[in-house]
Amino acid sequence: MTSPILRVIDTETTSLEGGVCEIASVDIVDGQICNPMSDFVKPPEPITIGAMALHHITNEDVASAPPIDEVIDRYLGADVYVAHNAKFDRSKLPQITAPWICTMKLARKLWPELESHGNQYLRYHLQVNANVPDGLHAHRALYDCYVTAANLIRINKEARFTVAQMRDITNRPSLLHAMPFGKHKGVPFEEWIRKDHRYVTWCLENLTDEEDVQFTIKHHLQPGG
Repeated sequence: MTSPILRVIDTETTSLEGGVCEIASVDIVDGQICNPMSDFVKPPEPITIGAMALHHITNEDVASAPPIDEVIDRYLGADVYVAHNAKFDRSKLPQITAPWICTMKLARKLWPELESHGNQYLRYHLQVNANVPDGLHAHRALYDCYVTAANLIRINKEARFTVAQMRDITNRPSLLHAMPFGKHKGVPFEEWIRKDHRYVTWCLENLTDEEDVQFTIKHHLQPGG
């Protein structure tokens, strides 16, 4: 049976809410990273200064680039797509209708008590050699693809997940160990949730887009949670 093509994909954007200004991918085939691709994309709005400070892509870099609809076809056709925080990249690439795997959710499942589940944090915590080609740097799409792919290979050496298991973990809310932001950032949920009832109520009423936070709070509010 032919192994499925896992396509690790990443986007850089004009802002958190904005459009794509760079797309890249690498494939994982039989445990090997191959077929790197990357393109600048002309976004629907200017790149913000905050985004430039992160990925160092300027409006001049993408001024003559094609729109996403002219480059997306060459990224289609994989069996499964992989991203770190797949919810974000999936929202930017509605053209991709294949299943997704989220390496952040896999890492949260395996190592819930880590200080961070960020891509670079995992790379160094797990002592992963990402073998990133020269000339690339963090927060550029192709660089991040190499790191995500190497992290996924390392995760599966530890867990031996099947593709079906990884998809199932991706499609479920994550049970978080510590609050990821706000006044209790870094504090385990079980330490603050029974003491700060007002903040619990505020989170449940206002953080409706934070699926994992909502899920974790409700878990700890249950008897025996």
